[in-house]
Amino acid sequence: MPARRELANAIRALSMDAVQKANSGHPGAPMGMADIAEVLWNDFMHHNPANPAWPNRDRFVLSNGHGSMLIYSLLHLTGYDLGIEDLKQFRQLHSRTPGHPEYGYTPGVETTTGPLGQGITNAVGMAIAEKMLAGQFNRDSHKIVDHYTYVFMGDGCMMEGISHEACSLAGTLGLGKLIAFWDDNGISIDGHVEGWFTDDTPKRFEAYGWHVVRGVDGHDSEAIKKALQEARSVNDKPTLICTKTVIGYGAPNLCGSHDCHGAPLGNDEIAATRENLGWNHAPFTVPDEIYAGWNARDKGAKAEAAWAEKFAKYQAAFPDLAAEFERRVIKGELPSNWAAKAKEFVAACNTKAEKIATRKASQNAISAFAPLLPEIVGGSADLAGSNLTLWKEAKGISNTVSDGNYIYYGVREFAMSAIMNGITLHGGFIPFGATFLTFSDYARNAVRMAALMKIRSIFVYTHDSIGLGEDGPTHQPIEHVASLRIIPQMHVWRPCDTVESAVAWQSAIERKEGPSTLIFSRQALAPNPRNDQQIADIRRGGYTLVDCQGAPQAIIISTGSEVEIAVAAAKTLSDSGVKVRVVSMPCTNIFDAQDAAYKESVLPKNVKARVAIEAGVSEYWVRFVGDQGKVIGINRFGESAPAPLLYKEFGFTAENVVKAVREQL
Repeated sequence: MPARRELANAIRALSMDAVQKANSGHPGAPMGMADIAEVLWNDFMHHNPANPAWPNRDRFVLSNGHGSMLIYSLLHLTGYDLGIEDLKQFRQLHSRTPGHPEYGYTPGVETTTGPLGQGITNAVGMAIAEKMLAGQFNRDSHKIVDHYTYVFMGDGCMMEGISHEACSLAGTLGLGKLIAFWDDNGISIDGHVEGWFTDDTPKRFEAYGWHVVRGVDGHDSEAIKKALQEARSVNDKPTLICTKTVIGYGAPNLCGSHDCHGAPLGNDEIAATRENLGWNHAPFTVPDEIYAGWNARDKGAKAEAAWAEKFAKYQAAFPDLAAEFERRVIKGELPSNWAAKAKEFVAACNTKAEKIATRKASQNAISAFAPLLPEIVGGSADLAGSNLTLWKEAKGISNTVSDGNYIYYGVREFAMSAIMNGITLHGGFIPFGATFLTFSDYARNAVRMAALMKIRSIFVYTHDSIGLGEDGPTHQPIEHVASLRIIPQMHVWRPCDTVESAVAWQSAIERKEGPSTLIFSRQALAPNPRNDQQIADIRRGGYTLVDCQGAPQAIIISTGSEVEIAVAAAKTLSDSGVKVRVVSMPCTNIFDAQDAAYKESVLPKNVKARVAIEAGVSEYWVRFVGDQGKVIGINRFGESAPAPLLYKEFGFTAENVVKAVREQL
């Protein structure tokens, strides 16, 4: 068996070779953390390279994702489907080894990391998911959910505000299966961090309620192993292992310097490093005995087989629970009665003439759907009473309660969103989290990451326009809906009443290939009668809500709270002999994806007058009405006043819509 340092040196060599070949990348962190990774992956990690989706695997998150060659080296060496040719294609077009680890590209990569602080926050979500799954499924001596989440993070992750949000919550929830390594090398891109980062980090984490292992030599395998054993012995709080390392360890002239953080070492320094480490092998060459020392396929197969045996006993003792675990966690399917029950609820909404806020309509949908879906996990960033995210069966999790289905996130919008992503990535749950729409700005990058990863996180935003009223421009979103709509792979719903709200929820729950954003009003909105075809067409993103006899002379397009204004304007115009169609477009992203024939049937090109009305920035709607059409929007910040006064002040009235139509006829 090769010595531990030789095994770790394989990571160092592959990392510096791949970065050099790409002439781009970050060799310093992989070289500095190689010894820690070797101990963790060879002595502690439970995983199966032949089945990266094994439900009870330990999760590994490289939060400092710029050091991506560390995880690529680990996956290659331990036997995942990631060959040496993949490593040679590091950072190249369409390769499976992109510059930062990307979920879905590389087998064994649990989450996309790179925006610092989000990896540790995803990991908090994964640890929460493990805690909840264990609480919901484990019984007596049958522990079918029992795995750890391990995280590597650097000084950059520690500085990012999101890590403070997430790690504070992790300590409060007592996530004992979360173990994080701080790569304390004292270096960031700009140089030595003492000029801008002098926190007493161990004390900070102790204050959060973490167990902290201080002063570990990150190049001493026995010290690392001892620290991990200590961390795993503490099961009522997460652990931070503080490891002192040398960035670029092994490079005789560049180690310990920011010069090896984000640039190739250069051929001369690589040759000197090989000599310094005693690694006398050509680039991308790993001796067979080193591969044998790393290979985890046999060990992984045995670990999964042992778990399968446990699960078979669990299945015999608790067949219903086992079937539910298979549905939710292994297959990721919705319940067999879901489609029929959801359709029933939507139809029932259509029979009620309720004028209610869509945030209340959203709560009604949650209350109807959550009992059908034990995988639903709700939450709000300290606004449950305003976002209306609670339902009768909601049960909050805590440091002592693990079988709940609701997370009180506190005032942590960004962490909430990235934690939701971690819960989704873990599997077994469909999470949603809520705040006011204007505070989606705080959460923005995590929302973007959900779209980039194409995962089913559901972001709920209420108080969606100037219609929230007296709280004023600090809380009145103007540009937010449009900015969310332009995120690739995001579905943004802004429903106008109870029926559209129910369909929005149904669509978000059923959508596996990406996130959804559901946007709801504070103020009460009028209901709209629909036939079965119109209800079905809501799922197409845009549809004809009110139509005329024959071809329309004018089309009014609207969403959310402004739809009732459009309907009122259409009535006035119709009464005066103008043929008007009202198009409700609750999800422009879905409508854009429809075929040309359907889009033409809803928005025919030869209609002379087109008006769009939405209480947000107007520019977004120009593509639907054309240069000759009219958009009634708002392109300045709002004011503090009751909602009806604000709508009149800013021109959101039926009279203004009628005027805009007549000006085009």
